[in-house]
Amino acid sequence: MSTFDEREKGYENKYARDNELEFKAIARRNKYLGQWLAEQMELVGDAADAYALEVVKSDFEEAGDQDLIAKVMKDIQDKNLDITEADVRLKLDELYHVALEHVKDGV
Repeated sequence: MSTFDEREKGYENKYARDNELEFKAIARRNKYLGQWLAEQMELVGDAADAYALEVVKSDFEEAGDQDLIAKVMKDIQDKNLDITEADVRLKLDELYHVALEHVKDGV
């Protein structure tokens, strides 16, 4: 195997690891968002865990965050919470950084 082939294989492996890390961080971020919203909705225990799982699953419907945001905004409106879409987007960004560190650290 040539040096070029080895380098190419190394880049492919790094790309795969980076994609896996990104997927895990986004799923973790969504779980954290669900937990935060469950707290805002005063859900506890199994109900809070179930809601966080619903939030995670909602992001698998289409690419990007719009499916996730649509779901949580409907839930927020149904519960008459004073949380805007901008608040949700800010929280997503904040929680992504936390989730990424947790995934990197194996937490």
